[in-house]
Amino acid sequence: MTQQTIRLTMAQALVRFLTAQFLANDDGSETPLFAGVMAIFGHGNVTCLGEALEAAGDTLPTWRGQNEQSMALAALAYAKVKRRRQIMVAASSIGPGATNMITAAAAAHSNRIPVLFLSGDVFATRRPDPVLQQVETFDDPTVTVNDGFKPVTRYWDRITHPAQIISSLPQAVSTMLDPATAGPAFIGLCQDVQEMAFDYPSVFFERRVHLIPRPRPDRAEVARAVAALKSARNPMILAGGGVRYSLAEDEVLAFARKRGIPVAETIAGKGTMLAGDPLSLDLLGVLGSTAANAAARRADVVLAIGTRLQDFITGSWSVFAPDCRIVALNTARFDANKHRAIAVVADAREGIADLDAALGEWRAPAHCLTQAAQDMADWNGLVDRLQAPDNAAIPSYAQVVGAVNASSRPEDMVLSAAGGVVGELTKGWRVKGRYGFDCEMGSSTMGYEIAGGWGAAMARPEGETFVMLGDGAYLMMNSDIYSSVLTGHKMTVVVCDNGGFAVINRLQVFKGNKPFNNLLRDCRVKDVVRVDFAAHAAAMGAAARKVENLADLPAALAWARKQDRTVVLWIAVADDRWTPGDAWWDVGVPEISNRQEIRDARADHMAGRAQQRVSV
Repeated sequence: MTQQTIRLTMAQALVRFLTAQFLANDDGSETPLFAGVMAIFGHGNVTCLGEALEAAGDTLPTWRGQNEQSMALAALAYAKVKRRRQIMVAASSIGPGATNMITAAAAAHSNRIPVLFLSGDVFATRRPDPVLQQVETFDDPTVTVNDGFKPVTRYWDRITHPAQIISSLPQAVSTMLDPATAGPAFIGLCQDVQEMAFDYPSVFFERRVHLIPRPRPDRAEVARAVAALKSARNPMILAGGGVRYSLAEDEVLAFARKRGIPVAETIAGKGTMLAGDPLSLDLLGVLGSTAANAAARRADVVLAIGTRLQDFITGSWSVFAPDCRIVALNTARFDANKHRAIAVVADAREGIADLDAALGEWRAPAHCLTQAAQDMADWNGLVDRLQAPDNAAIPSYAQVVGAVNASSRPEDMVLSAAGGVVGELTKGWRVKGRYGFDCEMGSSTMGYEIAGGWGAAMARPEGETFVMLGDGAYLMMNSDIYSSVLTGHKMTVVVCDNGGFAVINRLQVFKGNKPFNNLLRDCRVKDVVRVDFAAHAAAMGAAARKVENLADLPAALAWARKQDRTVVLWIAVADDRWTPGDAWWDVGVPEISNRQEIRDARADHMAGRAQQRVSV
């Protein structure tokens, strides 16, 4: 029997394949797997890939970004909001357009988030070499700038013949959807191959409905984990991003209630527990609550669900007692086996179900919840005091976060990434709804904030998307304010202006250094010229206001909610008032210095290193 074929260019076939992919949801519905394309065209992708995308129309909508890095960060935020159940494509030309996206690919890789990167590449025939924007490697002509994506993607390929997408695209999709390998995929599209026609088998374009696998754990792994839990006198649950991507919040919470175990969260897991839940310890680690850190120090067994145990959470492996046992429930074996953990390799929802079934009537000692509730009451009292208005001329970050949080509703979300606002959000934002929090600290990518806000607003039009960031992050990447105005995806951006990179100045001074090259007043400048952020945002079409003081912020937020386009609110914040933290963090401190302050900091820091858990 003759196989039916369809003759298309490689670029046309690629787009047609993408539009034929769907995802089966838990409720029985189906949604397109690829929600759209974030693209900036250049000579390496406009004439062929651009032609195919234009023809796709609303079936695979194309959105034009202002910067390749920021549009790819928007794609990352979109997939986070969709809990990895829809994927955006980020497409660029060859050369600097492609290298601009590498930072975003690294952020997606660190966060385990699927984004499909498509970039133009050199000519497979090499006839016109070297082509415009080609970076030549003298000893290896097969290397291009696109090889730079290899360390920061889960799947990588370069298409040098039109038939290759028949095997490559399904593998890229499978990699991105598998929770154990979830992350970005990259495919380089040689410019001459994009134009080539090929007789593709028609079955390649048949509608395919994908399932996200939910692997069950090995019974022996469950038995070891259950034995550890049953022996625990002070157990704690640590809920990571994997809980949220598994859509397992309800199951984890029900398990914790049934077993009487308090729950702390990672940054990616924040939102698993809603504010006020009696089991909640809030966030663990360097940016966490005193309650969570105290529970970690007491814990003899920690059930860590869906977390890669990043150093901001573990306090560089100093928050846990040396003899604390970790039960790591994770889809990725790589993450489940870190730091002497009892590994349970499984989906969060399925793994919790099997653990629950095997635990019988066991319940943690009652004192675990009693102590956790007392510690959380003390912590909440501190946060309330720090967020309360006072007579200071310039408010603190905590006060601004408190005001925005007070104005938020359960259907709203807040988004941030790097800088001083991050610690204040993780410590002081009370999550009211399950989709209420996104702080990109997997890679801590400055520039994610506004770009991510655009992607998040696109993914979830219901509710307000609050973007909170400092003046430094705003200046680093802000052009997607214009993107959001053009496309009608509203967000409310709160710019907290403290005159530079204040949080890194805080670390610099805390470790004994002189203030240097962080706050504007400590930089090599002719004049300290402060930016009018309201005027700048208004020039990009946003509704914008300068908020003169903390008392005016609630009214400004109410005004922002009524606007029909992106809003930017600009408010000055103090550069030296912070919510305290009690977890240690490992950074380099000079072993030799002429400054007594650094010598003192070094001695203190080495005492912290003595508390680190040994990784064997």
